[in-house]
Amino acid sequence: MRTVTTSLNPDGGPVAPALRRSRRWVVLAILLVGLALLVVFSTTVGALTGSRVIPWTTVLWIVGYHLTGGLLPSAPCPPSLSGMTCTIQTEIVWGARFPPLLLAVLVGAALGISGGALQGVFRNPLVDPYLLGLSTGAAVGAAILFTFNLAPAQQATVLPLLAFGGGLIPGTVVYLAAGGRARSVETLLLTGVALNFLFSAVLDALLLYNPTSGVQVNFWLLGGLSDATWDRDAIVFGVLLVAGTLIALHGRSLNVLQLGRDVAESVGVDARRTTRRVILLSTVLTAVAVAFTGVIGFVGLVSPHVVRRMVGSDYRIVLPISGLFGAGFLVLAWDLAQSVVPSVVIPVGIPTAFAGAPFFLYLLYRRQGLTGSGTSGT
Repeated sequence: MRTVTTSLNPDGGPVAPALRRSRRWVVLAILLVGLALLVVFSTTVGALTGSRVIPWTTVLWIVGYHLTGGLLPSAPCPPSLSGMTCTIQTEIVWGARFPPLLLAVLVGAALGISGGALQGVFRNPLVDPYLLGLSTGAAVGAAILFTFNLAPAQQATVLPLLAFGGGLIPGTVVYLAAGGRARSVETLLLTGVALNFLFSAVLDALLLYNPTSGVQVNFWLLGGLSDATWDRDAIVFGVLLVAGTLIALHGRSLNVLQLGRDVAESVGVDARRTTRRVILLSTVLTAVAVAFTGVIGFVGLVSPHVVRRMVGSDYRIVLPISGLFGAGFLVLAWDLAQSVVPSVVIPVGIPTAFAGAPFFLYLLYRRQGLTGSGTSGT
């Protein structure tokens, strides 16, 4: 028997499917336009521009010139700018500002999609990559580099590799644990939580072994985009394109999983295989993001939850829009990190924590309140 779920208007009446679809297109258009405007705005503010604010028209001109290979417009800068001014502003906008800005977009999208996928697999809105130990595992990999001062001349290359490897370990353990037919999603979730505590203990032990490395490790733990380069952007983009697309293709299966494993199996969805694939893809996506930026919390928690409030719980829609929302969220956090204290770049993880921690508490207590009243939380 097929069950049809309908949404409700504020007055209690059902929302027509056409109205839901139109709402999703509106939300998608708003997020796309908002992200584009935010990207343009972000290149005109921040510590890297100093006291000089570059007009947004000049920003659009420079970005358009480089994105189109000089086709539109045909000149690198507006005619009103002198040659020296053009060179300086091009270096600021395209050389200094755009690589970390693009990295913020890509990493925010990666964390948003990963968070949405993991929440769908575990059927729990409080799940995010940090809770499963993925970020803590990456932190251990970075701490090993700083604690033992490995490859001091190649740290810029070795650090992302160690962080990526560390992030893969807890994800691989949860992936292997998901292979058991009798294991419930609660068991897998608790496995991730236990790994998070384990890697946190390993991290503390490394810091006690070499306390002088604590400053470097703690700064990395707060997240940052200052080391962004075009090569790193290309790597994250490639992984996001492949892994993000594969995750999005599991949207229908994630919808069915919300009804329970038995129901999913009865309609032809292999719950165990879907769970393992989504966990593996989310692990790779998160590990790559954390490897180049450090630990940035709450993006994967906040983004899918807000998106579900706006467009419903269809994961075919939730996953891509969570990527857009996560990108905008992290770009905005990056702007705040560079603008709050003049001449000081605050780690980007601080604004996301200030926004995400209260949101997590809201979700936690709201979920407990709904459960206590006999209603399941979203």
